[in-house]
Amino acid sequence: MEREELRFTVGEDKGKRLDQFLSKAYPEFSRSYYQKLIKDGLVYVDGRQIKKPSTKLKENQEVRLIIPPPEKLEIKPENIPIEIFYEDKDIAVIYKPPGMVVHPSPGHTSGTLVNALLYHFSNVSRYGGRERAGIVHRLDKDTAGLMVIAKSEFAHKELQKQFQNRTVDKRYKAVVVGILKKDHGFIDLPIGRSVYNRQKMGTTATNLRDALTEYRTEKRWEEHNLSLVDIKLHTGRTHQIRVHFSEIGHPLLNDKVYGFKKSALRSDLARKFSEELGFHALVAYRLSFEHPRTGEKIDIKLENLPQPLEYYFSALTTTKEPSP
Repeated sequence: MEREELRFTVGEDKGKRLDQFLSKAYPEFSRSYYQKLIKDGLVYVDGRQIKKPSTKLKENQEVRLIIPPPEKLEIKPENIPIEIFYEDKDIAVIYKPPGMVVHPSPGHTSGTLVNALLYHFSNVSRYGGRERAGIVHRLDKDTAGLMVIAKSEFAHKELQKQFQNRTVDKRYKAVVVGILKKDHGFIDLPIGRSVYNRQKMGTTATNLRDALTEYRTEKRWEEHNLSLVDIKLHTGRTHQIRVHFSEIGHPLLNDKVYGFKKSALRSDLARKFSEELGFHALVAYRLSFEHPRTGEKIDIKLENLPQPLEYYFSALTTTKEPSP
């Protein structure tokens, strides 16, 4: 595999350290890994090679990052707590917390969901390789929610067919910036990977594929300029929800990759919500599919959304902070 090159423009993160900026702009890798790349001479600012991770950035500077070909990873089981909602010999349904990377990569060789799965389950499908043991589908690092895990190779293949055939029902809740006009709507815009920034997807990129998102508006917090939406995915493109809502002018709360700006929030409470949440406001709260071996309908739903989401839903609705 050839090395990868990414470019970023410094905006509201001006004044940050170079290593901090990179770990935020491209969260696929850890800050320590970016420090190593910087010291190895693989990061340039406005065309000048920078070898100090502490270098402070200025607005509109261009940061060029060179990611070398991946090294062979050693994946070890780790005793990381995970919440299991369903388990049998073929599959498990688990909750992935926000901030957890799904599978290992350079800079994230530990602390991932795969490390946890290898510890907690005596058998996990290796159909996708040890680095993706049990992983049939994925959630972004900052997206919390339910995932189905394949424990047997048979289940892995059968579940893949269901995802490919779009028979898996995936439901999400998200807080988006702005007041959605429609109570019920569809976003039908094709999505592809950006040729300028491989971290990003877009609707004007190359290799576009059809993408359809259905949503229902559950709450409108006009005094805060936020809306709560319930989302059903009809396709499963990378970053689909994030791209689609950004394209219609309603980026997810805290999703700076796709256009969130704190200046769009109308109240101190909303700004405090954004700061304390710490991740973009998207949760995969329901997952329905057919059991790969028995055909039984499996329908798992989170009864409570992760904190502080639940706390602030109440706070925003009452326009004042509730008692903890």
